[in-house]
Amino acid sequence: MRIGELSKSTGVDIETIRFYEKSGLLPPPARSENGYRDYAHPHLERLAFIRHCRALDMSLADVSLLLGSLESRDPEVLGRVDGLVASQLGKVRARLQSMRALEAQLVALQTRCDADHGAHACGILQELVSAAHGEACACHETPPGLRASLQD
Repeated sequence: MRIGELSKSTGVDIETIRFYEKSGLLPPPARSENGYRDYAHPHLERLAFIRHCRALDMSLADVSLLLGSLESRDPEVLGRVDGLVASQLGKVRARLQSMRALEAQLVALQTRCDADHGAHACGILQELVSAAHGEACACHETPPGLRASLQD
């Protein structure tokens, strides 16, 4: 199959497929007589594997390690695979915690809006301006270093 067909079958952009080839994640395909790339079913499977790993937010280095581990039965290699997934899970959990904190900050900021925009100044904007001046706001305590540097 040609690169366009491979792209359509996997949902991976043509330029990304070429990048994966150049980086060694996807082996180079055979070439037809007219010079076009001729991808086979193993390319499709490997690209789907790469796409799935990327959907799990794994780095290209991690994907490469996983691809290199596919045929292994070595307990040490398989242990590295387990460690990689555990590490990725830790990163996701840390981001979730960060996102929950961000959500709480935005909720605190939103409480400053009384929705009567015709009668009052915008409480959200007032809070953001206060923070920019080094004052505490509804969503953050002001770091002491920021307060001092803004007063200089």
